[in-house]
Amino acid sequence: MSQLLQHLINGLASGTIYALVALGYTMVYGVLKLINFAHGDVMMVGVYMGYATAFALGREAQRSLWGVVIIFAVAMGGCALLGFLIERFAYRPLREKPRLTALITAIGISFALSYGFQLDIGFLPGASPRAFPEVIVPTEWFIIGDRDVVVWNWQVISFLIAVTLMVTLQFLVYRTRFGKAMRAVSWDHRTAALMGIPTDRIIALTFMLSSALAAGAGLLYAIKDTSVSPLMGLYVGLKAFVAAVIGGIGNVPGAVVGALLLGLVEEFVVGYAASTWRDAVAFGFLILVLLVKPGGLFGRVAAEKV
Repeated sequence: MSQLLQHLINGLASGTIYALVALGYTMVYGVLKLINFAHGDVMMVGVYMGYATAFALGREAQRSLWGVVIIFAVAMGGCALLGFLIERFAYRPLREKPRLTALITAIGISFALSYGFQLDIGFLPGASPRAFPEVIVPTEWFIIGDRDVVVWNWQVISFLIAVTLMVTLQFLVYRTRFGKAMRAVSWDHRTAALMGIPTDRIIALTFMLSSALAAGAGLLYAIKDTSVSPLMGLYVGLKAFVAAVIGGIGNVPGAVVGALLLGLVEEFVVGYAASTWRDAVAFGFLILVLLVKPGGLFGRVAAEKV
């Protein structure tokens, strides 16, 4: 029982990180019907921004509360700007083109970021993996029994940060004028423009918001796994995309549920089978869900609207 509880805690901690990235895929798909395959690489850029900021602050400052806030603010703000630039100069000129054109462009941006960051030129980090600074010193906060269940501080903090960001996003989407405009653009951006909604601005803000969430998720992932590399965005981004499809691409609550389920499935596979099976089982779980519900767990309504 204690082993099951430990795996539940670990799975939820991983799932919340996947959820933040999956929400970015879902938001962009919702407003443009575009799979932004560069999203995971934007997350990677945010991690390196946080890495550079942490080293600029120094060991003592980076571990303080304000140091952590500054690291997250710089990374999320920088990625928001990057998301705006990608939307403005890569996707917006292709908005009325066939969707395949935008999809190929997204793959090209992904490769440009992931392989461009492997160049050891100027400010680029190079291909070698690096250890992310311990901005949150690992500490055992809760111990149940004879160390049968251990909850670490980074798990609690990551979970709280992720939940706070998701609740804030939910509030923005369903309780603000921006969220109402975004849902209108998602329904039909041409009709929304005729109704006076600034569609270009809403889409740009959506990209900025999704990119900022990706940066936050990337920092939480780096704090958990400590090792960062230019190709980390491809791996985490693909997992988050799987989570978004499981929940129903374009559905915000579905992305969260899909990510939590994926995190739990991976953790149970690692705990009760073998870690080498983790990726295969994750994609097998995706195939199983799509066989039962082709639109994803919560994708039925969205499929009917289309």
